[in-house]
Amino acid sequence: MTDDAFSGNPLSEDPLSEGPLSEGQATANQVRELADIPAVEVISRAAVMLMSSAAEKLGLSDQNPDDSPHRDLDEARRVITALAGLVTASVEYLGPHAGPIREGLQSLQRAFRESSAHPDEPGKGPGEKYTGPVY
Repeated sequence: MTDDAFSGNPLSEDPLSEGPLSEGQATANQVRELADIPAVEVISRAAVMLMSSAAEKLGLSDQNPDDSPHRDLDEARRVITALAGLVTASVEYLGPHAGPIREGLQSLQRAFRESSAHPDEPGKGPGEKYTGPVY
């Protein structure tokens, strides 16, 4: 193995030939892999990533969210709004996944309201223009 094997890019080496892949081959492998993933899984993964990011930015991963070094309500607002747009636009494709993702979104919207020194009025919070008011 070359030093490329430790670069964090699993596509940097061809396991069959034990030689490095060209950039075109690595890109072709990535495209093939993405082509095999159903759309509902891609959308669900994106939603989970946005939820995780919002939770971090609200400081929910820390014991005391108010003192979290990761807390950033402006960033949390952006991520929650993006999540609301994704969920609203793709609800018809998510099938049985829509309910839990929507519940997670609403929990984040409520947590945002609780974290704010001056909470937005219902209907004015992050993503609520897409989801409707969250109380």
